[in-house]
Amino acid sequence: MEDTDKNRTPQVLEVLQALKQASQELQHKHDNTSLAIKALLELHTESDTILSNDPNLSALSHHLSRLKHLVDHVNSTTSRHRPHSLRSFLSRRLSTHSISKLANSIESEIQAWIDRESIHSLSRHLNDHLAPDELIALLTQFRQRLSQGFNRDLQDLVLNNKIFSSLESVLFDAKCSLNVRENAGLAVAALIRFNKDVFVGQVLMGPTIRALVGMGSLRSIEALCSLIRSIKSPFVDEIESNGEIPNIIGFLDCEELEMRVLGMDCVLEIGYFGRKEAVEAMLKEGLVEKLVELQRSELGGDLIDLDHEKKTEEEDENDCDEDGQVREGKRQKRFLEGHPFASCVARFAVMLEVGEGLRQREKRAFKQEILVRVREASVSDAEAATIVAEVLWGTSL
Repeated sequence: MEDTDKNRTPQVLEVLQALKQASQELQHKHDNTSLAIKALLELHTESDTILSNDPNLSALSHHLSRLKHLVDHVNSTTSRHRPHSLRSFLSRRLSTHSISKLANSIESEIQAWIDRESIHSLSRHLNDHLAPDELIALLTQFRQRLSQGFNRDLQDLVLNNKIFSSLESVLFDAKCSLNVRENAGLAVAALIRFNKDVFVGQVLMGPTIRALVGMGSLRSIEALCSLIRSIKSPFVDEIESNGEIPNIIGFLDCEELEMRVLGMDCVLEIGYFGRKEAVEAMLKEGLVEKLVELQRSELGGDLIDLDHEKKTEEEDENDCDEDGQVREGKRQKRFLEGHPFASCVARFAVMLEVGEGLRQREKRAFKQEILVRVREASVSDAEAATIVAEVLWGTSL
């Protein structure tokens, strides 16, 4: 019986999505003979067998009965009165408005039905670890649903079905494929964006941080950066206390360019939100020295030099009509696209300077330490002078 339920879920969801689309169309198109009307009225005719046995669907059944009554009323009014009479016109307008409002209520009830089916299916797949392709599709759909904004009924479904703990189990299960675990991590990050207050405690107390850093993949680091931005300093505190700072700094040494770039993004986020202990841990791991080396590479460079360069031929003519600050911002963005580690030492220093995690005296002390480390790591006086100038004056990014 359980296998039958699993097999029917995708078909049920497909039908429900079509009915939801029909209710959306009905809010904008009010032709009484439209396919949207026919689809919803067909659901009404089946309501005795489909809806009557489920108390969660009683409101939908009521709305569909009301829709049939309104459609019948419009049809009878049109047949009794001349189509262009004032009475017929006013009756149609009133009924059209009522149908539009009702269609909105029907859409909400169908969405709630979709949510119940989706969450129950996701819970089953997370717990049995079977059909990874279906699980990934369900996780993707789950993230998309969460991105639509807070919904209390959806949150209750997530809590009642223990979705968060199931996601963490998958995250830490080496038997699951990397793709499944990555998608579970992205779903955790989406839940935090959905309602941080409810789910943040579970993230901080669970294995999420170790699992994401341990995977060391592009999407796991994307999820980690998203969690840092959402939870801020408390999450960075946990990263530091779990001893994960050295592993994150290690991403800057990866052969894969995208991993190094994401590692840089993660470092900048930690710099912005991190407290004294986290920043100290990064500096002890030789972060400044690594950043100097990256800035020296072909993918590095100095944004400060852009002030002395002529505009390239690729700058479009419209740039000439914009103010200097906008043009400069566009030039820097174009340069960073090809040189992701340009001025990375100064960019890190700026994040500390404007960030939320440090006291003012700590910011000053770390700035001085960065300058000392830059001078020691530079291969020439010219390189040291350029980077020091950028750190001292800051770089507009």
